[in-house]
Amino acid sequence: MKLILNHGRPDSVDGRLKKEIKVYDVLDSLGMEYEQIDHAPAMTMEVCRDIDEALGATICKNLFLCNRQKTQFYLLMIPGDKAFHTKEISSQIRSARLSFGDPEFMEEFLDITPGAVSVMGLMNDTGNHVRLLVDEDILKGEFLGCHPCVNTSSLKLRTRDVFGTFLNAVHHDMTVVHLS
Repeated sequence: MKLILNHGRPDSVDGRLKKEIKVYDVLDSLGMEYEQIDHAPAMTMEVCRDIDEALGATICKNLFLCNRQKTQFYLLMIPGDKAFHTKEISSQIRSARLSFGDPEFMEEFLDITPGAVSVMGLMNDTGNHVRLLVDEDILKGEFLGCHPCVNTSSLKLRTRDVFGTFLNAVHHDMTVVHLS
C-alpha cells in the first residue's frame, strides 16, 4: 500500500470517526500546519517505521500510565526506540508503582482506545485528569508524529507548535523527564 501524504486535513472526512475530525478542526482553528497520512492500523512500533519514513518524522511512543491507586494518570511521550523503565519515571515524578492505565480511563479522559494513544487526546481532557510527561529527546526534533486519536492515520506537526500552541489551547502543560 502506497502511503500518500496530505498537506492539512484529508480531502474527504467521509467514514472517519468524529474524534479524528475533531483533531483536524482543532488544529485548523489554531492555525497549525500539519501533514496527514492514512495507513493500516498501527498497533506496533514496527508498523510505525514505514509511516515514520513517509512522514519524515518520528512517531512517538505514547504510554497511558497510572499510579497503583488509579487516582493519578499520565501520558508519557518517548522516542519509539527508547525503552520505558517504570522505576526511572516514578522517581522523577514522585509517584510510586506506575503501571499501564486501564483502557476505560483512557477512553473516559482522552476519548482514545489502546493503539491510538496520542497527545491530541488531551483536547478531550477538559478536567485535566491526565498529566503529560515528555522525554527530553522528543523536544529536540523539529517535527513529531502522532495519531489524530485513531490508529489508521498519523500526523506530522512542528514540535514547538504541539508543546506551545496546542498545549496552551487545551489548557495542559508538560513535565519534561529523562529516560536513559
